[in-house]
Amino acid sequence: MTRILVPYHLDEHRPGLEVPYEPDVTVVRELGEGDVWGRVAGMYGEVAEVVAAEVRAGEPPLVMSGDCMVSQAIVAGVQRAHGGPPSVVWFDGHGDVQTLETTTSGYLGGMPLRMLAGYRPELLADRLGLAPVPEDRIVLVDGRDLDPPERDYLAASDIRQVFTAELDADAVPDGPVYLHLDLDVIDGAELPGLLFPVDGGPSADEVGQAVRRVLDTGRVAAVGLGCTWHDGAAGRDNAARVRAALPFQRPT
Repeated sequence: MTRILVPYHLDEHRPGLEVPYEPDVTVVRELGEGDVWGRVAGMYGEVAEVVAAEVRAGEPPLVMSGDCMVSQAIVAGVQRAHGGPPSVVWFDGHGDVQTLETTTSGYLGGMPLRMLAGYRPELLADRLGLAPVPEDRIVLVDGRDLDPPERDYLAASDIRQVFTAELDADAVPDGPVYLHLDLDVIDGAELPGLLFPVDGGPSADEVGQAVRRVLDTGRVAAVGLGCTWHDGAAGRDNAARVRAALPFQRPT
């Protein structure tokens, strides 16, 4: 499993980002001028090509970043390799299904799952050649901090919502799978220093066990880790805690 580091939070370069695993490849690019979508599009295209090459070689890459928006690049890469969008298993303490029209904070990191499902393709999907993932091929795991517009959208959509403990092989959608973990899915009390902590969630060990059940399907095409914490000592501690809990260690 090739480990790819994209040390950014949206269009902010985070060279001090602590991640659970030593990367094999780091993608850093001059982002240029323009709005955030234009600034990240070129970088995401590069990430998509790296991901596609690994998937074609039969190796599910592990992409680590400081946010969840890089999922657009990972899914685009899987799509380039497989000829169509993968299913999505999305671990997150949040829904990530806001839109520019519904967000009250304006935070773009609250939109990536909605964008994968087809929202506003002109923002990124069209630039990456990314087709939308059908809602009935998306599972949101432990998304518990939801704003009212997110609750309304999810209630009317075909996206399935499950708790970590409920996620088993039968709950994983058909076909190749993009496995996404925003590490704030873990109980905020266990990982201090998260950017947007959410209490009342599963432990790191419980998430690791659920991830193993998804991996055991043999259908995971790529993995994304959103290392959504502050730099510094807390980030280092969180990275070590996650590394001990998740099943991505290389054999020794």
